[in-house]
Amino acid sequence: MRKFHAATMGVDQGNEDIFADFLDGGEMWTGEGTRERRKPIVFSEQFRSRPVVQVGLSMWDMDNCANLRADVAADKVTERGFELVFRTWADTKVARIRMNWLAIGEVASEDDWDLDV
Repeated sequence: MRKFHAATMGVDQGNEDIFADFLDGGEMWTGEGTRERRKPIVFSEQFRSRPVVQVGLSMWDMDNCANLRADVAADKVTERGFELVFRTWADTKVARIRMNWLAIGEVASEDDWDLDV
């Protein structure tokens, strides 16, 4: 369990279009080729330490002729940002995906002392 000081807790969030492969016959829509997409996210303000990041699907548009398969994750989380990751496999065809994210962690406070002079 991570514990944070309430006075220095920060929350950042976003909603990101990851891809729209149906527009140009991309690999996710044809079901061939790369079955993973990543999108770098930069936080609006740097956290003091690596935050906790929660991700989810806020919109999915998939072909109904196969099983719907999806794996969503936050990868390479740092104080400055992370990568949103969407994966699928087998015969699943994905037209487009939008993902949301929420980062919670410690941020700098106006009461912090800067001793690097």
